[in-house]
Amino acid sequence: MQDINNLTTAVVEAIQDKKGSKITLLDLTRLDSAPAARLIVCQGKSTSQVSAIADNIREHVQKTTGAKPLHYEGYRNSQWIIIDYGSLTAHVFLPDIRNFYNLEELWADAEIKELEDLD
Repeated sequence: MQDINNLTTAVVEAIQDKKGSKITLLDLTRLDSAPAARLIVCQGKSTSQVSAIADNIREHVQKTTGAKPLHYEGYRNSQWIIIDYGSLTAHVFLPDIRNFYNLEELWADAEIKELEDLD
């Protein structure tokens, strides 16, 4: 089983490398109905940036941790791409799609940590 902290670090590095913004970590370990132990939510400014962030997550995580996603989807329109690593799921959104689905509010009972954007 993949160490979730190493996986989290690799995903965050990959997002930051492609200038993804508003990175939020949601720790769902205390919630019975949670689909994963941790969610990472971020956004890109355009569909091409959303795709680039998602590609970089998959490449960087495999290179640094050896983990491959169990499943990923959303590349068809690149407004919301989900990358599932089992214990961790990364969500890469366009800003308006992120606001519409508002995962942070949906999982408001989680421990939520917002990371500062890198400039």
